[in-house]
Amino acid sequence: MIIRKELLFGFTIMALIVIPVLILTPWSNLLDAHLSRQDLGVLGLLMLALVVVAIMLGFPTAFTLMGMGVFFGWLAYRSVDPALADRQILDLMVQRAWAVMMNDVLIAIPLFVFMGYLVERAALIDKLFRALHLALARVPGSLAVATIVTCAIFATATGIVGAVVTLMGLLAFPQMLRAGYNIQVSAGSVTAGGCLGILIPPSVLLNVYGATAGVSVVQLYAGAFFPGIMLATLYVGYIIVLAKLKPSLMPPLAQSERKVPLPPVAQALSAHGSNAFSGLLRAVGGRAAAVPARTVWGQLFVTLLPALFIVGMLTVTFRAATAPVVEANTAGLIEAGGEIAAAATDQEQQTGLIGAEEPEAGEPEAPAAEEKRAEPAAAAPAAQAAPAALVERLPVPAWLWVVLGIGVLTIALIYWLWSWERLEIFKMLLASFFPLALLIVAVLGSIVFGLATPAEAAAVGGFGGFLLAAAYRYIAHLRAKPGAGAAVWVTVKDLGSILKDSSFLTAKTSAMVCWLFVGSSIFSASFALLGGQQIIERWVLSMDLTPVQFMILAQCIIFILGWPLEWTEIIVIFMPIFIPLLPHFGIDPLFFGLLVALNLQTAFLSPPVAMAAFYLKGVAPPHVTLNQIFGGMMPFMGIQVIAVVMLYVWPQIGLWLPSVLYAR
Repeated sequence: MIIRKELLFGFTIMALIVIPVLILTPWSNLLDAHLSRQDLGVLGLLMLALVVVAIMLGFPTAFTLMGMGVFFGWLAYRSVDPALADRQILDLMVQRAWAVMMNDVLIAIPLFVFMGYLVERAALIDKLFRALHLALARVPGSLAVATIVTCAIFATATGIVGAVVTLMGLLAFPQMLRAGYNIQVSAGSVTAGGCLGILIPPSVLLNVYGATAGVSVVQLYAGAFFPGIMLATLYVGYIIVLAKLKPSLMPPLAQSERKVPLPPVAQALSAHGSNAFSGLLRAVGGRAAAVPARTVWGQLFVTLLPALFIVGMLTVTFRAATAPVVEANTAGLIEAGGEIAAAATDQEQQTGLIGAEEPEAGEPEAPAAEEKRAEPAAAAPAAQAAPAALVERLPVPAWLWVVLGIGVLTIALIYWLWSWERLEIFKMLLASFFPLALLIVAVLGSIVFGLATPAEAAAVGGFGGFLLAAAYRYIAHLRAKPGAGAAVWVTVKDLGSILKDSSFLTAKTSAMVCWLFVGSSIFSASFALLGGQQIIERWVLSMDLTPVQFMILAQCIIFILGWPLEWTEIIVIFMPIFIPLLPHFGIDPLFFGLLVALNLQTAFLSPPVAMAAFYLKGVAPPHVTLNQIFGGMMPFMGIQVIAVVMLYVWPQIGLWLPSVLYAR
């Protein structure tokens, strides 16, 4: 019998775990009811090894953690008092389950998942991919680049890796194969781009890590933004370089596939010139008799949107760079305090609370009191007049002139190359990306800038996803069969089906996450009772590692664990082991979480448990083998290692935005 390579690899890993455990475990001591502290620690390590093996054998992760935690926790309680062991372990189960259910951070997970499933069914991702495909047609490897960019945008609307990989496997993967793209490159682009949802907010992984490590999810979102963009940029750069060096792997698109059909209005207006901007200006002057003036003005407004956006960004940058430095003037506060203090002193003197000197003979007392009250009154107008002088703005820095020049040149280049085909592509991007961008800004912006909690923003995102699904379904039905009444009826029926499917999938995913937390909480408590955490801490501290060495050791362990395990198991099982060691080495849990999130991309891209490969295999053509998909993922896994090194060497990539927004 021939064993498949994946099974042979998995059995080898399990053997490397089980054999040392069987040899090193003192079985004779473990049979005793009253175990020593050292024997309990051995039980903790045995439990950790058995959990990994059981998960690799295919047992459900949540119930494996729960079962192992209950059994070994019962052994720990039994070693102290056998009569109370049953009651104590049952109490532990109830308390841990109750603590998980009362965790407010977990509320955001089902809401974000629900938003993601609704956006997936809004039928706008295919339009976005088509628009990006046409916009990037001249870029080497344009289909693969468009795939990664679409995945990155879609990842900001949903952190569900399976949904992104499956959807892009249906949309982009067949198109790349029809265009003559290499199977491995195509598979790697889909799987690597789909896994960006692990890192780019709103990510379920960041929510789970924040709840496990006690780190602010809001700061994790802000910190993961730039590393996610960096990783997507590295992917795109690799594709472009590879397409330049080996054009046979990703042949350029044919001219017929780059051509954009012009609607009748654009065809009529194109008679005024090949440049859309100048042609619309001529048409506005009254030379377009065949097109209504309202339509011409609308087309011109759409054409001016890029310029308006760039001018708005430059204006905001100018005002921020030249804003005057406001110095707090406390003179008024001191005078106000003096007035209050003087009044209090007069009151104390009048009531006899403190001693007061007697006025000299013949000196009137009332005028003196009036003079004291008159002094702060005279000082008040001076304090009010002080801010009257306007503070001048700061001089324009040299870099701002460079930015302004680049902005002006960009506007000039856009409208110089603004053909009618590019105008249609821009309108396609506007129709597909702009609503999604509004949803992303509303959700992530409200979280990052402190306007709403993650749970509140996720609720708004779920409602926004419902509105997007309704709007796009209605437009699709209206175009397929004119008639507003019929389109409304069909849309309502579709929305019922969409809500049913999304709710079912959300409940399924949320139940999995919550049971994982319950199981991991029981497992962690039992592991602590057995003293396994103390053994690992003593082992790590005995090596006398520097912070750099500890970070390298931890990331290497997580990288290796990403081969046989998924990110959920790594977060809920091994993060409670690493987190208590961070204060000893002076490592920020936020920075460690960003490194872990970037590193755990390998959990979806490394065999034999590379779930992204199985998602793609489920929708790929029959001739695409699993080994070809695995081969296509390997270069992108190497890019992830480079990204982890870059984030460690330049930690401000992840820490700059949280430090600016939250003054860390």
